[in-house]
Amino acid sequence: MAGVAFGLSAALATPFDAQGEIDTGRAIAHARWCLANGCNSITLFGTTGEGASVAAPERESVLAAFLADGIASECIIVGVMANAVADAAAQARQALEAGCRGVLLAPPSYFKDLADKGLFAWFAAVFTAIGPQARGVYLYNIPSVTSVELSVALIGRLKRAFPAAVAGVKDSSGNWAYTQALLADHGDLAILVGDERSLAAAVRLGGQGAISGLANLCPERMLPMVREGRDVPELTAFVDEIAKIPVIPAVKALVAHLRSDAAWSAMRAPLLALPESEARRLAGLLDRLGQTKAA
Repeated sequence: MAGVAFGLSAALATPFDAQGEIDTGRAIAHARWCLANGCNSITLFGTTGEGASVAAPERESVLAAFLADGIASECIIVGVMANAVADAAAQARQALEAGCRGVLLAPPSYFKDLADKGLFAWFAAVFTAIGPQARGVYLYNIPSVTSVELSVALIGRLKRAFPAAVAGVKDSSGNWAYTQALLADHGDLAILVGDERSLAAAVRLGGQGAISGLANLCPERMLPMVREGRDVPELTAFVDEIAKIPVIPAVKALVAHLRSDAAWSAMRAPLLALPESEARRLAGLLDRLGQTKAA
């Protein structure tokens, strides 16, 4: 088993106030709780953080607020979600120029049935537009959202062409055969797992950790999986329940329960909050895990 170099990053949920604006105070407090309870870093504007719905000026102001509040830049990863090369490069530069640990770079998602040749050209154009400071890039494979799979061969081509930029891969495919192939062929990269049900098994094969939505809720309980590759069956069963319903509103409803703060349940359109009955059911499951409420 390879040593854990990356660890656990919370794919931070994004809170909104009554006017639908990002509530940076709530976000910072929750980020500090995640970091104090087992996370090595937090990831802003990822899938769980509704990153595709966060505008460029909001990204800038939220990141500035986190840094001004004293959250170390090396503890922050920034999700990059854009179709246009210039937009993706601008989001990445904003994070890297602020000294952030890295960026989680999703492929373009509007166009479908993309060939590896076209995807390579897109990523290459983004890296070129970022410029010489391109570093700490974690390629994001989440075909259930983007309808684009980053092939094992494409990842190999990108890491060879841009060795200073490509640091790893976050695999949220839920396809264990694909995860195994990544670990076998690209063990020199930080292979991170998004589906917590496969996390321990991946770490046993050399995976370096996770960028995880579940880390918003019970990061300490995840540490045996991340650090030792040890299965935690009760967490696997909990993720099975979350996966039966829309995941992002489920995580936010659970953060609301964890923090005793109903405002956390608010979603940004087009997403909708979880029905109250489902939220109560999941809250009961979280309580049975024995998770301590956040202060």
